[in-house]
Amino acid sequence: MPAVVIVGAQWGDEGKGKATDLLGSRVDYVVKFNGGNNAGHTVVIGDQKYALHLLPSGILSPGCIPVIGNGVVVDLEVLFHEIDGLEERGIDTSRLVISANAHVIADYNRTLDKVNERFLGSRKIGTTGRGIGPTYADKMNRLGIRIQDLFDEKILRQKVEGALELKNQILTKVYNRRAASADEIVEELLSYVERLRPMVADTALVLHEALAADKTVLLEAGQATLLDVDHGTYPFVTSSSATTGGACTGSGIAPTAITRVIGIVKAYATRVGEGPFPTELFDDDGEQLRKNGAEFGTTTGRPRRCGWYDAPIARYAARINGVTDFVLTKLDVLTGWEQIPVCVAYDVDGERVDEMPMTQTGFHHAKPIYEFFPGWTEDISAARTFEDLPETAQAYVLALEGMSGARISTIGVGPDREQTIVRHDLL
Repeated sequence: MPAVVIVGAQWGDEGKGKATDLLGSRVDYVVKFNGGNNAGHTVVIGDQKYALHLLPSGILSPGCIPVIGNGVVVDLEVLFHEIDGLEERGIDTSRLVISANAHVIADYNRTLDKVNERFLGSRKIGTTGRGIGPTYADKMNRLGIRIQDLFDEKILRQKVEGALELKNQILTKVYNRRAASADEIVEELLSYVERLRPMVADTALVLHEALAADKTVLLEAGQATLLDVDHGTYPFVTSSSATTGGACTGSGIAPTAITRVIGIVKAYATRVGEGPFPTELFDDDGEQLRKNGAEFGTTTGRPRRCGWYDAPIARYAARINGVTDFVLTKLDVLTGWEQIPVCVAYDVDGERVDEMPMTQTGFHHAKPIYEFFPGWTEDISAARTFEDLPETAQAYVLALEGMSGARISTIGVGPDREQTIVRHDLL
């Protein structure tokens, strides 16, 4: 059976959690393959809302095995806090499996993340301050601590002490902060061992055997294409690979196993943190999008920057990820506008550019070139077929489909699981 990848096709917060949840009852495994607790998914089931930060969305689907892959960085305190919160609400989390090769966020990584961002001042990236970037930096510098290291206290202590030889110099001499204590770090990490041990496995092997046994594996990205460390709007990006390629390296699944790539796009666009955003709105329309769409971060609560749909970005995401199907979310948020602008190209220093500019400078200078589409005033939240939508809403969807590089297979018309229109099956 196939491995299916779900990726964000904008700057994140597109609704990947809902899309994963929609498919959760039809897949056997859901794998989080990148990121950490610096992003989140909100899933609404009936009158219950679940905010997930580190756990895969499949945790909410009975019978589905949720997996935290080797590409994830894990804050163990956050992990168990999230597990406890779900257990208190009657959600069974006993199926969770965590890769032995996933890296652990140590307390000094969180400290360095916060002081680094303060030090950058006006050049700040907009990090959440949760230690994600420094942990990935440790991974690449081969100073990282992995889940498996917690099960050998001697190795754990050696790695912590080795990391702190450099980091304490930075904390004390550059930032005038207190040095981190190796004893305290080791003690904290060891406190999670007994609870963690039953969850840990060679997840690459687990997933390989699952696919060989004709199981369906769904891989969900944290963040999104435009936040990918290689293909995003660098340097205003996350520290991991949030594209289809990252699904392979972050899970251990071979590229040849992937048969479908589902890109998630909002019917408009949002962004959190710093960085260029050509269609960003600073007027009443932007505020109305934020209000209608409840555009506040799941993890941070930060208000999201809002703007109109950007077709060149969608085409770029389709190309980078090999998107076979788009899920268009939050179409209902656009109800009430007389006209809806869509960015179809950019003006970069007086020249029309139809695709993502090659350089950071070009994208910073990009001004949107809009086409305008008639809006609608009807409440579409009860629509369950494409034909239920007003003709102008149908025309808007078809226009986006024609300029975005892949078919729009599913349309979200509200936050609830049932408020979905399926045009083409995603599995």
